[in-house]
Amino acid sequence: MGGTKEIPKRADLVDYNYAVAGHDGTLCDADGELFIKPCTQQEINFYESALNGHPEFSELMPLFFGQMTLNDMTDMASINEQLPAVADHISTHMKEEVIRLAHQLQPDPAKDNIKWVPNKSKKIATNISLVLENAAYGYKRPNILDVKLGQRLWADDAPLEKKQRFDKISQETTHGPLGFRIAGMRVYRGSENPEELDEEDYRIYDKDYGRCTVNKDNVQDAFRKFIFNESAGVDEELGKAVARAFMEEVKHVQEVLENEESRMYSASLLFVFEGDGDALRAAIDEASSSVTMSQKGRGEASGRSTARVDSGIAMDEATGNMILPEDDDDEDSGDDENVPRIYCVKLIDFAHAEFTPGQGPDENNLKGVRSLVQIFDELSREDE
Repeated sequence: MGGTKEIPKRADLVDYNYAVAGHDGTLCDADGELFIKPCTQQEINFYESALNGHPEFSELMPLFFGQMTLNDMTDMASINEQLPAVADHISTHMKEEVIRLAHQLQPDPAKDNIKWVPNKSKKIATNISLVLENAAYGYKRPNILDVKLGQRLWADDAPLEKKQRFDKISQETTHGPLGFRIAGMRVYRGSENPEELDEEDYRIYDKDYGRCTVNKDNVQDAFRKFIFNESAGVDEELGKAVARAFMEEVKHVQEVLENEESRMYSASLLFVFEGDGDALRAAIDEASSSVTMSQKGRGEASGRSTARVDSGIAMDEATGNMILPEDDDDEDSGDDENVPRIYCVKLIDFAHAEFTPGQGPDENNLKGVRSLVQIFDELSREDE
């Protein structure tokens, strides 16, 4: 199991309202630190395979805390058996809530040999849920972008009708020429028209934005809307720094995928950064200060540092780049939970993913990753 935080009780879960794409039914705990989503057994298997045998790949994924399997046979004994690492920490009341939820959510039996039709309800017929770290936790106003990867979007076992439908989507969107599509995004104060903002002052771009509005000629403008936002205080300087940071993160994703043998269909890269300009600048300043203090504590010379700051980054004064810190093995480095978050990039959605020894790198997804590196690089160097 990847994490040690207690699995919450059902009564403490609330609907997750920061999802910009994907299926319905996602939940989070009351403080927002955990993200709970319906999933398939194949996705569970992929998380476990990554944790057990692919550490660099696993680092690209959200932290995995465990799973909850819910059906009409769920009882106290089955909960204790499924979650041995945390069972002693789960209250009896919580277990009773999980049992009640299991009986409520038991899906209908699967039927064989039926014609595939698009899932318009966006709900997965499953009794399994993943318990993950919430990538949007710890930000004041998280801007979130979901980028679906690949030219080919279907797995080998997909029905013919699904293959044909997904091929049509690929041909008609940026999946074809660029190897990715914007699946959704939310931008804090992303419009000067109040009618285009939700109750939290976000502009929401749903799946139709990436399917119907964005094309290979204007795709860079879409990413610019996500990052550069004067109305929220994210000016040109901050925007370029964010773009450079994302470029470096995606380059790392590229390196990992080029050294792995895997196949993923309809996986995504999730981009998150602090969308409030004042909070973003304050977080960068605090992270830079933390790096400087760590540097002085080890007697290092001033200048660019690669000291580890888990929740943030420093700035290279010479180039304006965000410094991506390295690991700090000092066990007394202190608790960083209160350090403001700045940005993160995570690889997500593994319902159709597996490691495939002997088949080489996943060029289907790498095409999109390389396109993203180029876009973020160009955004970081505009007007230079």
